[in-house]
Amino acid sequence: MMWYFLMSDAFTFGAFLISYGTIRFASNYWPDPNVVFNAFPGAGHMNLPLAFVSLMTFILIMSSVTMVLAVHEGHHGNKKGVIKWLIWTILGGFAFLACQAWEWTHLITAEHAVLANGKLDVIGQTVRVNPWGLPVSASAVTEALQNTPHDTLVKLAAMDHHNMNHAQLAAMSDEQLRGLVNTANLHVREMGPVAFGGFFYGITGFHGFHVFSGVIINIIMLLMTYNNVFEKRGHYLMIEKAGLYWHFVDLVWVFVFLCFYLI
Repeated sequence: MMWYFLMSDAFTFGAFLISYGTIRFASNYWPDPNVVFNAFPGAGHMNLPLAFVSLMTFILIMSSVTMVLAVHEGHHGNKKGVIKWLIWTILGGFAFLACQAWEWTHLITAEHAVLANGKLDVIGQTVRVNPWGLPVSASAVTEALQNTPHDTLVKLAAMDHHNMNHAQLAAMSDEQLRGLVNTANLHVREMGPVAFGGFFYGITGFHGFHVFSGVIINIIMLLMTYNNVFEKRGHYLMIEKAGLYWHFVDLVWVFVFLCFYLI
């Protein structure tokens, strides 16, 4: 029955990825993953394309290895070995989820300057707006700056003047704020395709839900092992079934990683 479930789940993920590919290649422009996913916790503004998602992938693959070891120990009836490797698998799952939470938070709360309706705006990546469009020329940025409202000018000026608080900047006139904005460092872009955010959060969130479900299942397996449930049954086949699900989750991530981050 686990195989039947995984097959149906594979069709679901396949439908999501096929629809994503259809929309992406039907679009005239699509955000560059090397530009979108170039941040790393604690690295400041260093440009590290795909470094963080590579770490996430490594964590998930290693958790699959520890799951294999847990199943192996189960085949040999080694309760202590099963407990040890299940704990490592659970920790790997939690680590992956923590990484995904940081990535989502960074994308949503990050501030990127975009050109929209002839003026500048500061936005993050959500399901409704996308700041990863085509680069805007310096002349267009200078012209749009004249039409930019006061609140946005405050945000733009704050990007280069961290020594000044919001109240100080808000008290300045629009002309003073425009003088503080360093247009060379803004890297202003046009608004990108809205579909990017919906597909990204939808598919990675759906996969993240599977990882969370797998962690819960593994915790249940750990408690059952600790309480000698499998010892009384005389076998650890449930560990192997849980392992099938966990390996499926890891395999699906390979395709998500390929479609969203590499291509």
